[in-house]
Amino acid sequence: MELITEVLAPYYQATGKEIEVFEHAWQNKLPVLLKGPTGAGKSRFIEYMAHRLGKQLITISCHEETSSTDLIGRFIIKGAETIWLDGPLTTGVRQGAIVYLDEIAEARPDVIVAVHPLTDHRRELFIDKLGESLRAHEHFMLVASFNPGYQRGFKELKPSTRQRFVALSFDYPNPELETEILVSETGIQQSIAVKLVQIGNKIRNLKELGLAETASTRLLVDASRLICSGLPKRLAVKVAVVEPLTDDPDTIAALSNLTDLMI
Repeated sequence: MELITEVLAPYYQATGKEIEVFEHAWQNKLPVLLKGPTGAGKSRFIEYMAHRLGKQLITISCHEETSSTDLIGRFIIKGAETIWLDGPLTTGVRQGAIVYLDEIAEARPDVIVAVHPLTDHRRELFIDKLGESLRAHEHFMLVASFNPGYQRGFKELKPSTRQRFVALSFDYPNPELETEILVSETGIQQSIAVKLVQIGNKIRNLKELGLAETASTRLLVDASRLICSGLPKRLAVKVAVVEPLTDDPDTIAALSNLTDLMI
C-alpha cells in the first residue's frame, strides 16, 4: 500500500488583494514584479502562490555575479563528450514552472536582456549558444522581486524593464496582523508577540540612525522562535533583531538599550 503524504501550504497571511491579482496575472500569462523591503514576505508569498496553483517553483537568488549563462545554461565536458546543460531559467521555460528571480536588480545587465523576450507577447528565450529560440510552455510564469528602498544608482531597475511586469507592492503588516503572523508562525505568547511588534515598529521609525535596512517581519519571527525555544527574551531580540541590522558598536548599544526597555 502506497503512503501519500499531503504537502501543507506555506503559511501566508494576505494583506490586500495580492492573491487575486497574482492569480489573474497567471491566467493571462503576465510576468509579476514583487516590490518591497527585505523580510516583508515576498518570497513566502511566491511559495504560497506556487503551492496554491499547484506549480513547480524554481527560485534563483540573484547577486552581482549572476549572469545570463548561469540562468540559461552552458556546455560541459562529460567523459569524452561535450553536452549541453540547461540552466534553471531554461528548465522552467521548458517545463512550465514558475521561475522566481529574487532581487533581480542585483544581477548583471545581460540577465535583464535575456529575460526581456519572456516578458512580452513573444514569451521566448533565446539560447545563443545553441542558436535556438525556445517558446515558453503555456504554464510558464516569470516572477521577479525588487527592493526599491535598498537599490540605488546603477542597481535601479530601468523603466523599460519595470513596465514589462504587473507590479505588486509589499510592506510590513499592520501591528495586529504582524502579531498574528508571529503567533501563527512560532506559537509565541500573544503578549510577547505584541511587544516584539512594538519593537519592530519603533526601529522602523528611527530614521536618524541611518540603517540600510530596518527590522523586518522575518527578524521578528526569528526572535520569536528563539524565545519559544527558551532563549531569554532580551538576548533573543539582540541577536535576531539588533545585531543583523548594523555592525556599528554605538548603534548596537543604542538599539539594545531601547529594546531592553521595551521587553
